[in-house]
Amino acid sequence: MNFSWKIVIDAGAIALAILLATLLRAKIRFFQKYLIPNALTAGFILLPIYNFVFPALGYSAHRLGELVYHLLNVSFIAMTLRSAPPKIRGHKGGGVLGMAGGILSGYALQALLGLTVTLFFLPRIFPSFGLFLPLGFASGPGQSFAIGKGWEAMGFEGASTVGLTVASIGYIWGCFGGIWLINFGRKRGWLEGQGLESLKDRAILTGIVPRGSERPVGARLTTDSDSIDSFSFHASAVVFAYLLSYLFLRGLTWLLHFAGETGMQLASNLWGLNFIFSAIIAIVVRRLVEAAKLDHLLDDDTLSRLTGFSVDFMLAGSVAAISLAFVLHYWFPILLMTTICGVMTLVVTPWMCSRMFHDNRFERMLMIYGVNTGTLSTGLALLRVTDPEFKTSVASDYMLSAGLTFALAIPFVMTINFPAWAYTRNDMNWYWAEFGVAAVYLVVVLGIYLALARKRAFAKPLSLWYRE
Repeated sequence: MNFSWKIVIDAGAIALAILLATLLRAKIRFFQKYLIPNALTAGFILLPIYNFVFPALGYSAHRLGELVYHLLNVSFIAMTLRSAPPKIRGHKGGGVLGMAGGILSGYALQALLGLTVTLFFLPRIFPSFGLFLPLGFASGPGQSFAIGKGWEAMGFEGASTVGLTVASIGYIWGCFGGIWLINFGRKRGWLEGQGLESLKDRAILTGIVPRGSERPVGARLTTDSDSIDSFSFHASAVVFAYLLSYLFLRGLTWLLHFAGETGMQLASNLWGLNFIFSAIIAIVVRRLVEAAKLDHLLDDDTLSRLTGFSVDFMLAGSVAAISLAFVLHYWFPILLMTTICGVMTLVVTPWMCSRMFHDNRFERMLMIYGVNTGTLSTGLALLRVTDPEFKTSVASDYMLSAGLTFALAIPFVMTINFPAWAYTRNDMNWYWAEFGVAAVYLVVVLGIYLALARKRAFAKPLSLWYRE
């Protein structure tokens, strides 16, 4: 009995909470009305258990955060191994560029807001505190936790918990704010077509497929089960790519050690950004598979199931891993920043999208709002309310814009440690440098907005939603 059961207990607790949350969503109208993700409910079910019950039994939640870290990287690999979305011929209107600009606006505005508010609390809080807004709202719990762990090594006590807390609050804004936008938009005539008829679909409300209805196909076999199960094959491809990412970072860490203390610190920070390297390695693997004419063995739907599994367990685990002791210590700046950020995103997103886009404006607004407060799954959940079959070009435009958004966001992520360096090196110039980076992103977003909105860019500035 010397085996470690830690991962089994953690995974089992998350699984039980997700099953209970699924039952609650299916039976209780409150969860249906606000489209609250089951994984988020599961996380809040586990939150008091991991903070009070398990510690009283001598069981630490320390490794739960490590599970979140690995699931984040796995989700990025599984998502990136999928084939590129097909190009839409003849599609006009700047939808792809507009979606990228809308997502980047979240990074820029939330970073500037967070850095500004942080100034009023210095030196009582760590200089990087405000950057948890774009990390938590526009990125997600995995990124917040991973980068927060790096900041803990630089002197920010409880950073990973703060990151998980901000991300969880972002999900709450995404759910409740998104449903408010849908109801408010319906009353004000923002919606075009009959999108709200989809609310009658019980599968969307309850989160389960009703008995007797046709079950959608979630994956396709690409191997003969007598030789290897298709799901096992895809899982092996994802885990192999993750191993390559680990080996690459190990090699990079070894090289950086030759640069002395600065190189070692940089190497430590890069491990917190492993999701970027995991995605890059997955891109390389995908290209090699395509060059070898073996890409038909990778089924996009199966990879999506792996992504969904990783994200659901990651979200539930990330909320459960929050330490309430650190939350209470930082409660006022967390509450202040997330409230201002939530209201700002709720106002800016419809204002900008109604002027920037020329088709499916309401659906695009919902998608961008969901992604800028939670993750892709939040955006898709809101989009499904008015576009359940994804018949509009919104979802495909987002997928086409994902590569551009990812590439443009890399400089932001790579400079995310600048405020932390302001603390470790006692030089506030690094803090102002990050301010400059966020400002440059805002200028880029403004350029995209002006190019697409044109004459409507500042028309009727006091109207939340622009109408001809």
